[in-house]
Amino acid sequence: MRRAAYPALLLLTVVTAVVVPFLGLDPGLATFGFQFTVIAYLLVMERLIPYDRAWHPDRREWGWYGVYFLLTTLGAVVAQQLVAALVAVLSPERPALPLAVEIPLALLAGSLASYLVHRWSHTNPWLWRLHGIHHVPEKVNVANNGVNHVMDVLLAQSVVQLSLSLIGFSQRAVFAVGLFVITQGYFTHANIDVRISWLNYVFASPEQHRLHHSTDLAEAGHFGSDLSVWDRCFGSYTWSPGREPRAVGLHDPASFPTTEAVLASHLQAWRRPAG
Repeated sequence: MRRAAYPALLLLTVVTAVVVPFLGLDPGLATFGFQFTVIAYLLVMERLIPYDRAWHPDRREWGWYGVYFLLTTLGAVVAQQLVAALVAVLSPERPALPLAVEIPLALLAGSLASYLVHRWSHTNPWLWRLHGIHHVPEKVNVANNGVNHVMDVLLAQSVVQLSLSLIGFSQRAVFAVGLFVITQGYFTHANIDVRISWLNYVFASPEQHRLHHSTDLAEAGHFGSDLSVWDRCFGSYTWSPGREPRAVGLHDPASFPTTEAVLASHLQAWRRPAG
């Protein structure tokens, strides 16, 4: 199961990317259903092959994580609709390249855009005040993958998808890459004990992403949430077989409101820092 969990998830992604356009299904609705399927699958895997049982959410945490999930999902839906409208205008009706070539290129381009925005969110003080909310929990699991500032979600999704459209990738390529990004986003955050071996040098994984959430900033690289190739290119790849963080969460916990302070977490980005 530890070996098959990730290949099965990738297979689901590929099948969805092929079947939805073939059947003429609505991409937005298909993406929404796909997201919940991925979440359900990984929640089951968290119970069957957990990395750390202490990282399972308790009842109180499920409640707060649910509030964040609803807020960020609403924000993501709004962003998705706005971006989809622009994609329909900007993307060419007929791709210049075969899909078998276009999709890998779109994946590399979108992953680079995502990497740069994510890394900038860790170095720019104001962007960190948005993104840092995601690093408050002292656990890493599927449920708290949705603990985000709404503006952080809007920014990340818009930059990636619009960059693909401006380059000139087709709607089908953008759709396929979007599915992969959803898969990887939840997979890397899953509290599951998987080992993807040499694939770690190509794809992001829970093994790497737990280090990204480390309280030790010296090992907290891994800004790629889908591919790991850009971390290797730009020197932010810190994972090695067997390396695990001692603790996850914020390096300075007092710098952000607690996760249950949903309103304060969303407002603090616009408040003047103390001192």
